[in-house]
Formats: sequence, C-alpha cells, structure tokens
Amino acid sequence: MSSRLPPGGDGIFSGMIDTRSVIDIALAPASGYTAAMITYRITTADHCRRVESFLQNLLPAAPLSYLKKLVRSGHLAVNGAVSLPDTILRLDDTVSIKESARTHTLLSGKRPELDILFEDEWIIVFNKEPGLPVHRAAEVDDHNLVDLGAVLLAKRGIEGKLRPVNRLDRGTSGVIIMAKSATAAGMFGRMVKEEGLGKLYLAIATGRLPSEGAIVAPLAGKESETRYRVLFHGEDGSLAAVYPLTGRMHQIRQHFRLSGNPIMGDKRYGGSLVPGLAGHALHSFRTILTHPATGRKLQIFAPLPEHLLALIARLTGEAFIPVLRSFSDLP
Repeated sequence: MSSRLPPGGDGIFSGMIDTRSVIDIALAPASGYTAAMITYRITTADHCRRVESFLQNLLPAAPLSYLKKLVRSGHLAVNGAVSLPDTILRLDDTVSIKESARTHTLLSGKRPELDILFEDEWIIVFNKEPGLPVHRAAEVDDHNLVDLGAVLLAKRGIEGKLRPVNRLDRGTSGVIIMAKSATAAGMFGRMVKEEGLGKLYLAIATGRLPSEGAIVAPLAGKESETRYRVLFHGEDGSLAAVYPLTGRMHQIRQHFRLSGNPIMGDKRYGGSLVPGLAGHALHSFRTILTHPATGRKLQIFAPLPEHLLALIARLTGEAFIPVLRSFSDLP
C-alpha cells in the first residue's frame, strides 16, 4: 500500500492551493469496513461542499457513473458513516474512500481548472471564480466559463453548447447553472421564471451595517428588494448573509451602494480597492431549486474562493473559524 505526503501546510488555510489533506491511508477500526481506506480531512476550501462535488474534484477523470457507484456501494464514508451524494461536508469532517487500483489511477494531484458543484444529464453547476466572465465579451479574451465548460465536456466526448440558466457578474463568484442542451435550457428557464431560485449570497460591505434589514429601492424602473443579516461586524466592514428577493441586474451591488455601504472591491458601485482580492467581495454561496426533470429538491453550496476567505479571516480575526462554521446553518 502506497503513501503520499498531504498537500498544503498547517494553519487556517492548510491545503488551500490543493485543498485536500490526506491524513491517513488505513482502516479505522470503528468504521466497520474490511478494506483499507484513504482518508481526507476537510479544510476551509471544501467547507459546505456536497460529497459528490468533493469526489468530482478528487477524481476529475472518473466517469459520473463510477462516482455514483462509489457512493451507492458504500465505498465512501463521512466521519466513519456511510454517506449520501448530497451530504454537505463541513470543516474538519473526514472523508474516507475505499482504496483500489482504479481509485489510485484516477486520483488527481491538483484540482481541475473548473470546480463542479453538481452534474447530471441535464445540467452542470460550476463554482465560478471571481474575475472570470460567464460569456465571451468584446473586452476580454476567450477565457470565459461557457467556453471552458464546453472544452471540459468535449474531453469527455460530449459535444454541444452550454447555456447559462442564471447569471453572475464577472467579479462575483459562486453558483452558476449551465444547461447541457436547448431542451434543458427551456425546462430550467421556465422553472426560474415560474418558481425562481432560492439564493443566498455572502458579502462584505464597507462600514457598519445595521444588524439586519431590507433595502427596498427600484432599479431600472422595477421594484427591487434585498434582505440581509449581519454575521460579523469588523473594524472595516460587515460580513452579511444576503437574500435578494428580486433578480434585477447588479441588484445587490446597487442596493448596498444606495445604503451607503458598498461591497468591498466593487469599484463600479463605490467600493474601495482591496489589494489581493480578485473581483469583489460578493459570493453566490447557496442556491436552492426544484429540478424540473426529476422533481428533486437540490441545495447546492459553493465553497468560498481563497482570496475571499483570506479577507473574511482578516475581518473576523480569532472569530474566523466559528463564523465559517456558522455558514452551513444559515436559513
């Protein structure tokens, strides 16, 4: 049986470049398994990730059918117990995978270029990095999420055009849903129009926000409302959970500017420049939807990008870990 050094170092951001830390390659006696297990400890960059998404990042070359088989056959455990695909991982959880020749062959030494949060035959959901445009635009090169996603699928032998179901600004990171076909785009488009998406963003606003509130102000002549709850007040800003009740363009960014507390890093709407921060301090953290093809309720989390985690750590200081843990319990 082989062994490997864990990527990353010690401390809060242990493993944030390759965010999987191998802590053991052995059988835990209490687990009830009879085969050796490779065990990983969840670090900050995988906090609130679905088990299935963790596997896709760990084994990016594996077919979806193989990943589903790993979970379905009980060859994967979280904290020593058999797990479901939609189990949400939390900081310091352990994920154990049955060791096999095929698993070792598929293990990746680094994360894939695109972070996949969920995938089935209808859609693929990415965790968009800040600064990456969704579409090709005149002012940028060909480096955009639609084209990169198409390349990823083409490598698997899947040809076709990806169609965004929701939208995110270039500087905003987090959950973005892509339909794999025109049929899927129509189905999900109708679902969004009729039912909407349950969205939760995390944002760092300049200054001190009231502990909770609602910003109601028309945008482009249309009624618009954004609700928020502050999770932490720091010296320089406020970390808030943000719930947009309407879906206007740049709604959160414009509403926080109107409140006098622009989003950090959002130069267009009055935010100050934050050295080292890619994009602005706004992240689409959780999206809830009812899958129109299966009727299944999906809750998809997007772990925060490294630079935003670092900014939150600076803002919250010693309270960073408790604040981070609280994200999984937000309403």
